[in-house]
Amino acid sequence: MRITTVGLDADDTLWHNEGIFRLTQDRFVALMAHLADPQDLMAKLRDVEKRNLRLYGYGVKGFTLSMIETAMELTGNEAPSRLIAEILAAGREMLTHPVEPLPGVEQALADLAQDYRLVLITKGDLLHQEQKLAASGLGELFVAVEIVSEKDAGTYERVFARHGAGAARAAMCGNSMRSDILPALEAGAYAAYVPYELVWEHEVADAPENHPRFTELSSLAELPAWLRALT
Repeated sequence: MRITTVGLDADDTLWHNEGIFRLTQDRFVALMAHLADPQDLMAKLRDVEKRNLRLYGYGVKGFTLSMIETAMELTGNEAPSRLIAEILAAGREMLTHPVEPLPGVEQALADLAQDYRLVLITKGDLLHQEQKLAASGLGELFVAVEIVSEKDAGTYERVFARHGAGAARAAMCGNSMRSDILPALEAGAYAAYVPYELVWEHEVADAPENHPRFTELSSLAELPAWLRALT
């Protein structure tokens, strides 16, 4: 069966992202060094982030609010205004950080766009994700952009029905096993996992074993050949 639609994740699939979060976490640890042990602080921040996902969703703004909430809890709601200002400044810098596409991405997308409908499927803040796509220079290669609150099987079923011939004739590619691969396979699509050197622990999951519609690639540049071999 010929693949007609290819979904692609954005952060850490098309451009660098997690490294920016790690740098900001290091900055947060330095700001809070007089209040908490680094390991305890990061454990607390992870707990707060997880708790807030259903309220704030994914992205820089939710992460910034979680840092502020962590600081407030660790200071008994008496965090100095200067500390809050520093956290807000760190969040603003993340929002304005230059977008750096990964090596080979533009050529791979240009190749794919010749034969498939490309759909960007990403989580995160609507405005920020739109800004990053515009800054990347890759926007014209996509026929559609779907910025969703969560990636589950139902999401992929709806997106691939809306922008193609359904999940059975679609493939998803991304760096998150939890969000990009497993739910896409559950929806009936093909899925290509392209690992990134840094992974947010919330996105970690075990790879499927011997799944006929799954593959792991070393880079996005290998995706066009794999898709064409399926036909």
